Amino acid sequence: MSATPNTYAQNLSMIRQNPALLSSLALLHRGIEKESLRVTPTGKLAQTGHPLSLGSALCHPKITTDYSEALLEFITPVRNSVDGALGDLEATHRFTYQMLANQQEVLWPASMPCQLGEEKDIPVARYGNSNVATMKTIYRVGLGHRYGRQMQTISGIHYNFSLSERFWANYQRLLDNTEGHDQFKTEHYFHLIRNFRRYVPLFVYLFGASPALCRSFLKGGQPHNLSQFDEHTWYGPHSTSLRMGDLGYSSSAQEKIYICYNSLDDYIQSLRKAITEPHEAYENIGLKNADDDYQQLNTSLLQIENEFYSTIRPKRVAASGEAPINALARAGVEYIEVRCIDINPFLPMGIDSGEIQFLDLFLLYCLFQPSPAFVGEDFERCQRNLKKVVAEGRDPALEIEALSTDNRPITGFIDWASHLLDDMRPLAELLDTLHAGTPFQTILLMQRKKLDDPSLTPSQQILASMQSNGQTFAEFMGHQAKHWQSHFCGDSLSDKALAQHQALAADSIAKQATIESADNMAFDAYLQDFYQQYR
Repeated sequence: MSATPNTYAQNLSMIRQNPALLSSLALLHRGIEKESLRVTPTGKLAQTGHPLSLGSALCHPKITTDYSEALLEFITPVRNSVDGALGDLEATHRFTYQMLANQQEVLWPASMPCQLGEEKDIPVARYGNSNVATMKTIYRVGLGHRYGRQMQTISGIHYNFSLSERFWANYQRLLDNTEGHDQFKTEHYFHLIRNFRRYVPLFVYLFGASPALCRSFLKGGQPHNLSQFDEHTWYGPHSTSLRMGDLGYSSSAQEKIYICYNSLDDYIQSLRKAITEPHEAYENIGLKNADDDYQQLNTSLLQIENEFYSTIRPKRVAASGEAPINALARAGVEYIEVRCIDINPFLPMGIDSGEIQFLDLFLLYCLFQPSPAFVGEDFERCQRNLKKVVAEGRDPALEIEALSTDNRPITGFIDWASHLLDDMRPLAELLDTLHAGTPFQTILLMQRKKLDDPSLTPSQQILASMQSNGQTFAEFMGHQAKHWQSHFCGDSLSDKALAQHQALAADSIAKQATIESADNMAFDAYLQDFYQQYR
């Protein structure tokens, strides 16, 4: 392994001088996971079960549910092209809209939820009668007890990203690295993750799209610093992404969890501890109620790895029944999952090719920049910086804390963000040599304009549209929901494509039945066996 890590400029120079390494940067692997609430024509959360026409939520490869029966999740296959991933996502949207038309429901086009009733009116997702299905549902019941069901109705987009084996082989050779191949890849994915956590406030400023929410979301009396937009809407005047703040995916209990990203071993050990050590507040909930019904999977800080809310995760496809951290321990990091993407209500699918291209550029920048281990309070400073940009990102006077790698203790956010975007330009120029035109330089310039003019950010555009149209949050998003319904239903799938989707749905239902008929273990024993993996 090199004694001293390359600088960013040295890495770009090395790539420029090695055509094989450069060309391998055109072979990025990507996948998209997009969540959307099903809602009624009046903008209320759907109370219907997962539509049978969409197949089995347990076994369908492209359409499942997240927390609630009413919270759909669309999953694309892994694709090498941006257009390929978006094309898959679009086809799934068209099929779903066609099926939902039969029950007069639409998809909510925002990250913050529609009008919500009582907690009991948010139905937990069900997956059938098998042990794996029961475990998935109990996990969600536990989330409701721990954080409240309302928080679980927040939607988002996840972006799965990896580089090709050809890239990693060339990169390792040129760095004169003699480690095992999987170890080398894993270390550099964690390198990328640490820098992503340093720089993610920039992404949230540029693409955050949840500055407001419906009053019904706050009926639980949660403390907040929001302002009243109108009788039915609360908002942050300078907020970018309430989804990523204290009202979104966060909890006081999780603030006690320190997950270390300095190495795979550190990451696994810190997660394992959170999954196996009891937490008093959750012990008070109890594992089961008086009727012997499970209230949660365990009484630890985390039930499973997925409960830890993070902007980015290292991932590996696990075998059936295998714990995610054991899959990582077995073969290292396979890809990373970006989890801080808001649904943009101005886009038919909530995300477009420009945002994906910027994500690719941003993630590669995180990989090629030096990424020292987090020391001292770096992790906490990253968290505080993100919270500041979530709540006050469009405040031109906003200052953020510098990290141990910076020279100044405090810096203006806009100056810091401008430096990052300027620093990405040579990489954008390099990537553009692999494509027709200048897509990466063009998308970079568009983001630079958002720093100069906050009115170009999605968060400000949402507030401006609500203001100019005299609409509440719910009214504006309801209007957008119907607009995108017309968009997708106006151009139906071909008969062939429709038949393919219907066949997938039917096949998933058959697979669920096979799983259920093969179950021969009591659930208590199944759950005990599962947690043995963490001991």
